[in-house]
Amino acid sequence: MNDEIKSLDDLKEAVAESAVELVEESAPLREPVRDELGRSYATGKRKDAVARVWIKPGSGKVSVNGKEMNAYFARPVLQMLINQAFSVAGVVGEFDVFATVKGGGLSGQAGAVKHGIAKALQLYEPSLRGPLKAAGFLTRDARVVERKKYGKRKARRSFQFSKR
Repeated sequence: MNDEIKSLDDLKEAVAESAVELVEESAPLREPVRDELGRSYATGKRKDAVARVWIKPGSGKVSVNGKEMNAYFARPVLQMLINQAFSVAGVVGEFDVFATVKGGGLSGQAGAVKHGIAKALQLYEPSLRGPLKAAGFLTRDARVVERKKYGKRKARRSFQFSKR
């Protein structure tokens, strides 16, 4: 009977080892994606705005369309929005950001830069993917302005009805 228990324990151990091997084979480790200058690039989108974002290790300087972040996004809410990705990842002040953004308004552009920063951080350091994904920063916000329909004043608003 003791031999059966030993063989059963050996069997359980072998099954556990093979399961670990299968998991390791099926889930390839992500490799950092960096260019020859040590930067990571990603594209962020929000509403009609599209941001091209490059990050590299540095002092935390953020440049948007050639201007400082404080000059381009004057509202503190938009500055906070951009810095959210760094605070969630726990790397505040460790990366310099260079971004070019087109289209949309300031709020959509700030959201696009935030999305691009989150994607670039995940490419630069794959271990940051978990917290960024849990916070929802890697998902593109698909909400866009609804188109205007014919026979309507706006997308849904009808003309004023007059009985007489």
